[in-house]
This record gives sequence, structure tokens and C-alpha cells, in this order.
Amino acid sequence: MATVAIDLGTGSTRAALMGRDGQVLFVAACEYRQITPAFGWSEQRPEDWWSAACATLREVTAHARAEGLAIEAVCACGQMHGTVLVDAEGNPTRETVPLWNDKRTLDHVHDFEAREDLAEWLALTANPPTPAWPAFKLQWLRANDPGAWARTATVMMPKDFLNLRLTGERAMDWTDAACSFLIDARTQGWSPAIFDRLGLDMAMVAPIRLPSEILGRVTAGAAAATGLAQGTPVLVGGADYPLALLGSGVCRPGLASEVAGTSSILTLVTETPVLDPEISNVGTAEGNWGAFVLLEAGGDSARWARRAFHDDSLSYGDILAQAEAAAAGADSLFFLPFLVGERLGAHRNSRAQFFGLSARHGLPQMHRAVLEGVGFAVNRHLRIMEKATGTTPEALVASGGGAKADLWLRIKASIYGKPIRIPAEAECGLVGCAILAAVATGADSDVAAAAARIVRHDREIRPEPRWQEHYALMQPVFDRIYDSSQAFYDDLDRLDAAAD
Repeated sequence: MATVAIDLGTGSTRAALMGRDGQVLFVAACEYRQITPAFGWSEQRPEDWWSAACATLREVTAHARAEGLAIEAVCACGQMHGTVLVDAEGNPTRETVPLWNDKRTLDHVHDFEAREDLAEWLALTANPPTPAWPAFKLQWLRANDPGAWARTATVMMPKDFLNLRLTGERAMDWTDAACSFLIDARTQGWSPAIFDRLGLDMAMVAPIRLPSEILGRVTAGAAAATGLAQGTPVLVGGADYPLALLGSGVCRPGLASEVAGTSSILTLVTETPVLDPEISNVGTAEGNWGAFVLLEAGGDSARWARRAFHDDSLSYGDILAQAEAAAAGADSLFFLPFLVGERLGAHRNSRAQFFGLSARHGLPQMHRAVLEGVGFAVNRHLRIMEKATGTTPEALVASGGGAKADLWLRIKASIYGKPIRIPAEAECGLVGCAILAAVATGADSDVAAAAARIVRHDREIRPEPRWQEHYALMQPVFDRIYDSSQAFYDDLDRLDAAAD
């Protein structure tokens, strides 16, 4: 017997056949790209997600049949905040969806910040305002696409759209809802007061359900499209980031994590939200809170460098090999990894840059500077988190695609000055799905028990003393470059506007 995990990411959708012990037995993937029609905009097509899910599920189900394995349940996790509008028949009312890293709602956020008591809202929603939140995406969509808005019956997140196509059922799980800026953190439900103050209709949002609940069963039409058996149970599932936390074993208060995917998310699990204007809070699959800070272009910085310098012709392994040929510190070359701006703070329109570039630098130093720049930016966030919580984690647990890159892990451990523990199974989002499926199918009594049985950490990356010493000298310089660059971001916005 096995279960199927689906991970709807920003770069691809993957489907995996999972053993009862959480082992990944087989994976299929289908890539797609972000659509960026303007600076700060980032979109994708829901129909591309569904096509990718169907293609990968057909591969997985064919493999399961060849191996004689029956599929007990399906659980999906997915990228957060992508605000999908669907009509009464379950079809998208817009061709594209604004994604988690889309900044088109900045004017709505600035207007909100100018007229509202932010301390009151922080206590209510457990989050500061940011362009990522669906609450502000909904305001933009209502104002800028009234035709689609009028046809909308339900608002949901990306993985919920896949679930709708699989089962015909509509729901949003707790982990996604907690980061919508539309819930009351005290009741953990949709807040009528918030909807009224933002001028939104609460009837449009899907009901909130727990990630480990069974949402519905695969329909005949979905079975024909995916190869799944009609009637297979489909879980509510969860957002990719909280499920990666779960799948890495970071599921009790005091544990810390860095999920290194397209973004880099630094998290400390707590029993209650951490109310600080520079920190966000997400609901976790086991029912705690995850206080987090986020670098929007973590792994995306390496993806950008691969595309910009090599037109995607080199593998990531080739790029890491080039970076490893450069000395620690990249010969005093700095990279600020703000390719798509920032989520919080006064300078959400920040830009990326190389600083210190000279004739002695080549691609090896530039690639290493990109890796180190992500580390310096995340370390800056780590210090914010430690100050706000009064907690200094002894180690971090790494998950996501970045947990497979040993050089990057050695760089980060040396910058943070902390060991980084690596789960035995690097596909933590998929493992998180398997943990939820174990609860839904009765293999385990609850999420904590399933995580304790399934998750193992098999190695630890420790700081390299010489690198750590050198990076400690570089961090203050990185911080000063970051601070001084902020004076130019509005100028760049004006130049962009003039060019248009």
C-alpha cells in the first residue's frame, strides 16, 4: 500500500508515490515558468497547474500499477497566497493568478497602512500587512478585473484548486487561511469584522478545514485525467511551507527551520503568535504557530543566475562547482538578493545588486557571491527573529531544494555560526503530505505521532572556522550596503515609470 503526495510549487508540480514509512518511492515532475508582465508582478495559469498535475499523476499511477501498489489516499501541498478565483462550475474566472511574490498590491497596502491602526491589526490577524496576503490581492482583483470578480463564486489557494478538480469539493486549510490577513488569530476562523472593514464578501471564501481531514474522493472525470482510481480519498492538505516544516520534524515549540526553496523562510515554532511588525505568523499542521521571516528570492537567486549567465544551459551542479572554485568571500564581492523586492518593511521595492565588482572577478566569484548573499540576507533575518522572541536556536533544520546543495549549506552554517541538520529524506513537503495521509488512513493516531515515527535526521553540517571568521567580518558590510541602497529604490521606480 502507498499514498500519493502532490507538491504544487512555483517552478514545477511534482507527484510522488510514498511508502507508509514516508519513503519517496517514485517522483514525476512537470515544469512551468512564472509570468512577469511588469516589475513586481508574478503570475501563473491555474490550467498549467492542473495540466502538470495530470501529467505527473499519470506517471505515478502507472508506476504504482507496475509495482502492484494500491494507492490509499492523495494529499497535496502547494505554494501559498496565489489567489485563485473560480466560478460556480469550478473554472478560473481569470486566465492568470497573482502569486505569493507578486507586488502589484503595494498601493492597497500603503493606503491601508496610512489609514489603519497597525498595532490593532497585528493583535487581530497576527500578521503585519504585506502585498503577499490574499486580502490585498482580492482588493486589487475587485478593482482591476470587475468582470472576473462578478463571475467568482469561491476564492481558494493553488492546492485547493487542484483538490477542487480532483474531488469537486471546495475548502481552504488552516495553514493557508492563517496567512490570508482575513482570519481572527484568536478564534482561528474567518473574521466578519475584517471582511467588513476591507469591503470584501465573506461568502466568497472557502470553508476552513484541518489539513489531515479527508476532503472528498476522486471523481470519475478526475480519474480518467490522472490515472487515480475513482473514489480514492483526497485530503484537505496544506500549504507547502508548513508541510515542509512538518516533514522536516520541526513540529514543536522551540525548534527552528530554514526552508530553502524559491524563497528562503526562517521559522521558529511557538505556541502562540509572535506579535512583531517585522515577523509574520503561519498556522502549522499540528496546530502550533510558526513565527517566520522570509527572503523572497532565496533559491530563486540561483535560478536567476543560471538563466542570466548561462541561459539555463548549465546544471545547478555545474554552477555549484564554479562557486566552490572561488574563495570564501568571493574576493570581497557582495550580492544583495532582492530580485523581487521584499515582503515587509519600508522598502518592498528593493532591488538586487552586485557590489564591489572589479576586473579580477569572474563567474566563479559571482556565483559564490550569489550563494553567500542569500546567506547574509537570511542571517540578518535570523537576528531579527532572535531579538523578537528572546530565543537563540542551537541549530537549524534545513529542508527544500537548498538542503541538497552541500556547498550552500556549508556557507550558510558558517555565516549563521550554527550547525544545520539535514532530514534523511530531503523532500520534506512530500514527507509532510505522507504524515498527514498516515493520520487520515489510521496508520497513526495524530500528526505528532506520525512525524515522530517517520522523520529522521541523518547528518549535520557544522560551520567551517576559517569561513565563519571571514563571514563575520563581511556581515556588517553587507548590512551597511543594504541600508545605504534604500535611498535609491524610489529613484529606480521613477526611472521605470518614465521608461514606460
